[in-house]
Amino acid sequence: MKKYELTSNFKTHLGCKLFQIRALISFGNVEAGDLGGWIESEDNLAQDNGAWVYGNAEVYGNARVYGNAEVSGNAEVYGNAEVYGNAWVYGNAEVYGNARVYGNAEVSGNAEVYGNAEVYGNAWVYGNAEVYGNARVYGN
Repeated sequence: MKKYELTSNFKTHLGCKLFQIRALISFGNVEAGDLGGWIESEDNLAQDNGAWVYGNAEVYGNARVYGNAEVSGNAEVYGNAEVYGNAWVYGNAEVYGNARVYGNAEVSGNAEVYGNAEVYGNAWVYGNAEVYGNARVYGN
């Protein structure tokens, strides 16, 4: 059973056509009928578990959000990035390239995680921080 659908509401961002999502069932803090954020295709957001994109957040390219991860605010996840587990990306944060944010990690504010970087465990990257290259940030 699908948990969300792409609506006819769309916008273009950096040449990508992004569609607003609508919940078809209730789960977590999401009620059936709630409008969510913006994704390029169903490949960007898993139909199972509790993953969700809220507000003005955008997920596009080959990026994936799955598990119970959340992307909200004005956050962007794109490229080949992955956000999963119980991770949360919010504010004006960006996760892109081949970066991965997972576990209970949080990326917020104007922070950027990119390249082959990984943020995981209970790590928290915030403010104007940048994590890039092959960096690994772990919090316990």
